[in-house]
Amino acid sequence: MIETGLKDKVVIVTGAAAGIGRGTALRFAEEACRVAAWDVNDAGAAALEAEIAAAGGSGWFRKVDVSKAAEVAAAVAAIIERWGGVSVLVNNAGIVRDAQLVKYKDGEVVATMTDEQWEAVIGVNLRGVFNCTRAVVPHLIAGGGGTILNASSVVGLYGNFGQTNYVATKAGVIGMTKTWARELAKYRIRVNAVAPGFVATEILQAMPEKVLQGMVGRTPLGRMGQPRDIADAYVWLASDAASWITGQTLGVDGGLVVGT
Repeated sequence: MIETGLKDKVVIVTGAAAGIGRGTALRFAEEACRVAAWDVNDAGAAALEAEIAAAGGSGWFRKVDVSKAAEVAAAVAAIIERWGGVSVLVNNAGIVRDAQLVKYKDGEVVATMTDEQWEAVIGVNLRGVFNCTRAVVPHLIAGGGGTILNASSVVGLYGNFGQTNYVATKAGVIGMTKTWARELAKYRIRVNAVAPGFVATEILQAMPEKVLQGMVGRTPLGRMGQPRDIADAYVWLASDAASWITGQTLGVDGGLVVGT
């Protein structure tokens, strides 16, 4: 077994109630981490804490809307009071509100992406990453360093139809990752992003089988990703094995970008 150096580290995972976030929280638990699981959906909080404990970690769920700076600051302060510090931040929380920028049919505009759709996605996927990172960095510095991991996407690299808002955020996350890697390296803080491809989360699994098969057909390795595929990448990037890696965007996509 490879020694990751993560035992007893305090790890914040946003968007931890389901999908990649849940898988990531449980994967860090396997490394005997103390996991602060944040999400706006607290319906399964007790069950997630129990699963984290069963996996070998210590779990603490808190309802947090990452788009609201005050909630984030309060949640970080609570972690410092409880566990004394933070070592890893996984900015995983994200939403979609898909629509074409302008939908034109029969010589007229029939729909556009609304201000509400734009603002909602920017608020969680971009402002949320900013809010969480800004709140956590002083504590990483005080603790002598740490790791920030940001959720981008393959669509942030090559775009996607009907996702102006989502793509803008995921491309923006890559830019912030590179900037923070430059700014924070002197404090022994590494900052990297992960760009998943098609991952079999609850949202995708609800899609028609024909659509799912189309996604698989576009993926050279011939299968959908699993939340653990992404979680393993996060754990590796947070570990001592990646101690000389910062400012990078790691594609975990089954070869999707290569095949695009």
